[in-house]
Amino acid sequence: MRIVILSKSNQNYSTKRLKEEALKRGHQVRIINYAKCFVTLEMGNTQVHYRGREVKDVDAVIPRIATRLTRYGSSIVRQFETQNVFTATTSISIVRSRDKLRSMQLIAKAGVGMPKTVFARETADFKGVLEQVGGAPVIIKVARGTHGNGVVLAETSKAALAVMQAFYVEGVNFLVQEFIEESAGVDIRAFVVNGKVVASMIRQSLDDDFRSNLHQGGEGINVDLTPKERRTAEKAAKAIGLSICGVDMMRSNRGPLVLEVNASPGFAIEEVTDVNVAEEVIKYVERAAKARRLKDKVGA
Repeated sequence: MRIVILSKSNQNYSTKRLKEEALKRGHQVRIINYAKCFVTLEMGNTQVHYRGREVKDVDAVIPRIATRLTRYGSSIVRQFETQNVFTATTSISIVRSRDKLRSMQLIAKAGVGMPKTVFARETADFKGVLEQVGGAPVIIKVARGTHGNGVVLAETSKAALAVMQAFYVEGVNFLVQEFIEESAGVDIRAFVVNGKVVASMIRQSLDDDFRSNLHQGGEGINVDLTPKERRTAEKAAKAIGLSICGVDMMRSNRGPLVLEVNASPGFAIEEVTDVNVAEEVIKYVERAAKARRLKDKVGA
């Protein structure tokens, strides 16, 4: 197969792992910086260009789109979809996952456990927002943050009101989420491929930070999920429409609660679990590209 990996850098660890496994399995692989692509559109003729040449004769695309380039990157993915090229992650699912409100709406509708959450922007009813999630302490997040950035633990009502007031003044979309005390500083990352969990790890904060992201200095430990945790991760991935993703959950007294579904999960989980996740992704691409629907549907 002729596979294109859309990535900002060919030195990114996850990108290198995907290329390595694809080459092992006999595929032709090209890494393309989607931010440097441009698209030409005219009636009956659309093209993607990169480094002065049209990108064509592609069997499958594996998107690795950075959060800050979601809009442009997903548009490039969408262009390949209109040309009936199989994309391992669809453009619409990338957009859904990066919009925290939209993704949480879909997860809640699907009946997946999640912390009680309030989204807001210009409301001045800060006390009402706090009451909805059971009062302080609460987690307050910028609606488009990533890797644990833009996340604050407000331990008192006074602190929570001050943070919300700051976001209100700046006109920033934010969410307020109940604080799950029994899971502070610990969460689970489940890596889902083709609707099934293939690897999972616990991420533990190394200090008193309530965030457990590896990007914030957290430590990963291999873990076997319970059947309910496995079902929760797979159901959340399906709700967003992601065939390949990382589902972040926490263990609570009322069961697993989903925090986020990541459309471009890192592959550091391989080192923690000894599972060849990149190979699982390439195997999925092989099967799915051959069985893909030939007729493109917007938003499908």
